[in-house]
Amino acid sequence: MEEAIKMSEHNLNSNEGGPFGAVIVKNGIIIAKGSNRVTTENDPTAHAEIVAIREACKILGDFQLTDCDIYCSCEPCPMCLGAIYWARPARIFYAATREDAANAGFDDAFIYDELKVETSDRKIISQQLLRENANIVLQKWNTLDKKIPY
Repeated sequence: MEEAIKMSEHNLNSNEGGPFGAVIVKNGIIIAKGSNRVTTENDPTAHAEIVAIREACKILGDFQLTDCDIYCSCEPCPMCLGAIYWARPARIFYAATREDAANAGFDDAFIYDELKVETSDRKIISQQLLRENANIVLQKWNTLDKKIPY
């Protein structure tokens, strides 16, 4: 956890991104690190956790973080939490809370709220198109013998 916090402080001092860091550990060894790169890479998905997950998956040669732990300088936002769950690490550890982040100007409460709202009532217009066409592809996926389930 100390390394994740050091990375968040480095970002604060270097102005390389938001004040967040993440570290992924397997068998007691740090295998990947990530710091927030949203503003330096002009990528809204370049949160510390996502950067660390991408790096760890490359190193492991796998899309899952089996038997890994992720240490985050702050409680993961909804996007990062989703990515963490898809990566399937064993555990998540975090330092600051989402409330602490909100007090620093990083308030994700509106996203947590939007997830509970019907798609037709969300703030960003969401419209379904060509469902039947998309379902044909999904049905084909179900019949594949050589697919890699995840």
